[in-house]
Amino acid sequence: MKKQSEIIYPFILSGGSGTRLWPLSRSAYPKQFLSLFGKKSLLQESCLRLNSPIFKPPSILCNNDHRFLVAEQLQQINLSQSSIILEPVARNTAPAALIAALQTAKHDENSLILLMPSDHVINDQAGFQQTIKQGMQAAQNNHIVTFGIKPASPETGYGYIETGGNTGEVLDVIRFVEKPSLAKARDYIDAGNFYWNAGIFLFSASTMIAAFASHAPEILQYCREAIANACTDLDFLRLDKSAYSQCESISLDYAIMEKVAKVKCVPLASDWSDLGAWSSLWEADKKDRDGNVTYGDVTLLDTTNSYVHSTDGACLSLIGMQDVVAVATSDAVLVTPKERSQDVKQMVDKLKANRRDQTISHSRVYRPWGWYEGLSAGNRFQVKCLMVKPGAKLSLQSHHHRAEHWVVVSGTAEVTVDDKTFLMTENESTFIPVGTIHRLGNPGKLPTLLIEVQSGSYLGEDDIVRYEDEFNRLQED
Repeated sequence: MKKQSEIIYPFILSGGSGTRLWPLSRSAYPKQFLSLFGKKSLLQESCLRLNSPIFKPPSILCNNDHRFLVAEQLQQINLSQSSIILEPVARNTAPAALIAALQTAKHDENSLILLMPSDHVINDQAGFQQTIKQGMQAAQNNHIVTFGIKPASPETGYGYIETGGNTGEVLDVIRFVEKPSLAKARDYIDAGNFYWNAGIFLFSASTMIAAFASHAPEILQYCREAIANACTDLDFLRLDKSAYSQCESISLDYAIMEKVAKVKCVPLASDWSDLGAWSSLWEADKKDRDGNVTYGDVTLLDTTNSYVHSTDGACLSLIGMQDVVAVATSDAVLVTPKERSQDVKQMVDKLKANRRDQTISHSRVYRPWGWYEGLSAGNRFQVKCLMVKPGAKLSLQSHHHRAEHWVVVSGTAEVTVDDKTFLMTENESTFIPVGTIHRLGNPGKLPTLLIEVQSGSYLGEDDIVRYEDEFNRLQED
């Protein structure tokens, strides 16, 4: 008889394209990195939800572009001991689940794994942990456990789980149902044995590996190769791209859950929202006496039951509106009836087709050394504000097409220009000619702020030749 594991290895999926909560969410900064209900991001809240002796520190599966964001947010909540696994390409939840199983099986193939998204809201931490514990015995007995949400309304945006006639904490699963029509969703609620599919799973490493061996052997082969040929990059584990790219992009539900026999469902004994649309944020948040949720510099007149969010100092004012979503950032504004907030993705697709940069990143773009923010741009020039974190350095680099003027606003900057290195402090400036090898760093204990004026024939971020980089980005733009 195999030894039963009493410890759970959490794996948090941190992907996302930044479409549903646009313009606050972007592909370079999707919703799990946003602080929507307080000071901590959704990713940080997901990690802290696992603060219990039964959980090991979580592992995060994310893409290459988000790796430094994930690392910084983990450091902010003192979880730097967590591992970060980089997916070279997006391949949906099935390969991700198998990577979690294979990686955990290196230590103990009987270990339990909790696979969960990074961008859900669950405020009842005790209820969540208790629900996970309720599923442990079934997972130890070779079942894959999924966690369901008791439907509050006939929602058509979620998949459903039909459970059997048994009662108790752990239910038999009859089938998984994709997003239904409104009429079918109403029937499911009337039946009383259907649950929303929360996309949270508990299983042993050996059970999941065996399921892929039976139902998706090619994915198993390529994931084994991706881990066998993985390499470490700083504190990250980088999966092999050539192998992982050959995996079919398919959800765990389609690849495994709908095919295996031993599946159980545990109803989640806590509140839950996947924040799948702006209307979900309105439903999940506290409202004023007029039914409004407001953030930032917002002024309302005769407006009710609306979600109004302003960032970056934008003054957002609404008059005589009802049941709307209005979101303003420094470079984009969204206004939609609340009932059509699910259509934001269609708008983002349209903006992407028009090659609008507002779908990719905000005016403030985060880098491992700090951030830069676009202030102004015109023909052959652009102006940025740069923040360099204490102790951080940009890469040693040059540009083919642009020159740069730097003015220190606050803090201390260490500047390298060709073979000279010197310090600059507040109100001092320097000039970086085209083609000059240069570097910017912050040797101080406080953030350094600079104004950078770029001028030249081409000002794109890909006009960078890197010679040295402490973040291993020599092959990246």
